[in-house]
Amino acid sequence: MNSQKTKDTNSEGIRLQVWLARAGVTSRRGAVEIIENGRIRINGKVTCEPGARVQPDDKVQMDARLLGQGQRKVYYALHKPPKYLCSTADDAGNRLLALGLIQPFVSERLFTVGRLDYMTSGLLLVTNDGEWAKSLLHPSSEIEKEYWVQTKKDVPVELMESFKEGLRVEGELLRCRAFNLTGSHSVTLTLSEGKNREIRKVFLTRSITVKRVHRWRFGPVTLKGLEPGRFRKLSESEVRQLRKEGENHGRSH
Repeated sequence: MNSQKTKDTNSEGIRLQVWLARAGVTSRRGAVEIIENGRIRINGKVTCEPGARVQPDDKVQMDARLLGQGQRKVYYALHKPPKYLCSTADDAGNRLLALGLIQPFVSERLFTVGRLDYMTSGLLLVTNDGEWAKSLLHPSSEIEKEYWVQTKKDVPVELMESFKEGLRVEGELLRCRAFNLTGSHSVTLTLSEGKNREIRKVFLTRSITVKRVHRWRFGPVTLKGLEPGRFRKLSESEVRQLRKEGENHGRSH
């Protein structure tokens, strides 16, 4: 057994996927894929085990680039316009990236906290703090997100009431926390989970086409004063409150 493997299986140190998340590379889930694809080296040797241990004096590289945990943690609110992709790359190669609106102006490597659909606009949280992002996205966090929805047909009140009580769509239970009709063809929805294409799926049960979905709020953070395509730093109190909400809900489950 060589010295590298001894270090990797040592009970001390930090698990590699946790180390990468804290270094701001990606979330823990994203880190597992990066590691298993053989993109990480510890002290010059490829390590494909997410549970490998990183010691304080170890040198960690991704794609030959030396990583470090000393970089500052940053937190931003971004107003995503429609037709921007929430990803670090576009497989099709012809779509604009939401991160492209902010990445050229900062030195840290960033990622979005969750995603908005390609056509959905509104508030995105962007950071390099993987642990913080993970706490906000965990199903137990139940942090409120508020959306404004515009439809091509009238919004049925009974559908919204069913959505609030819990509506099973394609075998999945979907539920909003609150709703408020703002017009015959529009409604604001407060969600605490935000499952993939959840809002559009609910309206499709009545063959109602959604013209626009716009996220206005994520926990205590809103888009107030932030124009489409622009971003701002989160205040210390916003970062602290989001962290508190995520941790409190996590402990209560």
